[in-house]
Amino acid sequence: MTTKLAVTDAHAVTSERVAEPKLKRTMGLRSVMIFGLAYMTPIIVLGTFGVIAELSHGATAMSYTVALVAMLFTAGSYGRMSVMYPQSGSAYTYIGKSINPKLGFLVGWAVLLDYLFLPMVVWLIGASYLNAEFPGVPIWIWILGFVIITTALNVFGLNVADKVNFALMSFQALVIGIFVVLSLHTVISGGGVASTFSAQPFIGSGAGVSGIVAGAAIAAYSFLGFDAVTTLSEETKDPRRTMPKAIMLVAAVGGLIFIIVAYTTQLVHPGGVFDNSSSAAFEIAGKIGGNLFTAIFIAGLCFGQFTSGIAAQASASRLLYVMGRDGVLPKRVFGRLSAKFNTPLLSILLVGIVGLIAMFLDVATSTSFVNFGAFTAFTLVNVSVIASYFKASPETRSTLMRGGILRNVICPILGALFCAYLLINLDKQALILGLSWLAIGIVILAALTKGFKRNPPEYKAD
Repeated sequence: MTTKLAVTDAHAVTSERVAEPKLKRTMGLRSVMIFGLAYMTPIIVLGTFGVIAELSHGATAMSYTVALVAMLFTAGSYGRMSVMYPQSGSAYTYIGKSINPKLGFLVGWAVLLDYLFLPMVVWLIGASYLNAEFPGVPIWIWILGFVIITTALNVFGLNVADKVNFALMSFQALVIGIFVVLSLHTVISGGGVASTFSAQPFIGSGAGVSGIVAGAAIAAYSFLGFDAVTTLSEETKDPRRTMPKAIMLVAAVGGLIFIIVAYTTQLVHPGGVFDNSSSAAFEIAGKIGGNLFTAIFIAGLCFGQFTSGIAAQASASRLLYVMGRDGVLPKRVFGRLSAKFNTPLLSILLVGIVGLIAMFLDVATSTSFVNFGAFTAFTLVNVSVIASYFKASPETRSTLMRGGILRNVICPILGALFCAYLLINLDKQALILGLSWLAIGIVILAALTKGFKRNPPEYKAD
């Protein structure tokens, strides 16, 4: 009888494990690319145009070109690691498996600060645009609307979110395209077709190397998000082939859009002097298209923030899920998927709740919550490629890490140096907040590892 009961219990446990919901591989290259571009929000180039033009003395296109080249090194490193470890933990997984699990946890913890609070920042910026256009509606109503709609879409799953993202990204692309065409029309009307071919957006007016690099440092923040697609590895078809392509395409396509828009906008307004650099693009939109296009432009910015919010919340919830599944965060809360939707329901809801904090913050304060973890992760993912290359067997080098010293050592070193430069040059508030958050992570890691004597727990796939 005891044996029979034991067999029955074992069968029950096995059945429970088989029935446990898992992430479904439903996303192809197009869907992953749209997700990444939605996260990056290409129209944001117009939101930051005035600031970068001011820093670079009118060489905005060159600043974005420098940022693109630099970030492609890091994008390449993420692509290499996504082939080595086709799992959804992004930098947390890559660094933990290639360098050290304890360091992997700390990087995952640092990135968690960005992932948790970036959706909040995105929703706050979108709500600020709408509040400026409709001042009679309190900003908290717009924030609540963003949070509720975005959370609902992500709970239903990436298939639903993907369809909404595609529609809204199409509108965003249309607004960007109209902005570029109107800019060129304005330039041609004033100086003929020849005036559209100019080196000024690349050389500026007295822009030196320091000005261009300063502009590139700000422009690099526009690229945050190409790495977020790696959190979808377990929901992507054939991730070892799809993910590296998606990462590089998101970074490259996003970067080219930034350069083209910066170039044409700089033609309309040469130099870097503005009445208000923060609202420069709004003034230029009115100049090239009047009040009607200004309204369309604001709608494009709001839709861009909405799609970015969908992607940011989805990425954050996947990172929470993977860390919960591993057991470094409470598994009962974060390490489970909804049986009905196959999505990390509680993680999605938590990110939505955190987003409500935006009701009590302004944009300047909220942005200090992000960037520390991102550039920490970028730097160490580049290092993880180097570590993986020297640890790899000859067979692994010939199959998963092709390209030799150039692709697996030199390029990651360049990427790491650029990202480390951005990290140490973050504003003081961001560094203090980031280091404080990291200190909390060290305390948690000490508890998880019994005083750093063992590695943190790790999920073992069936």
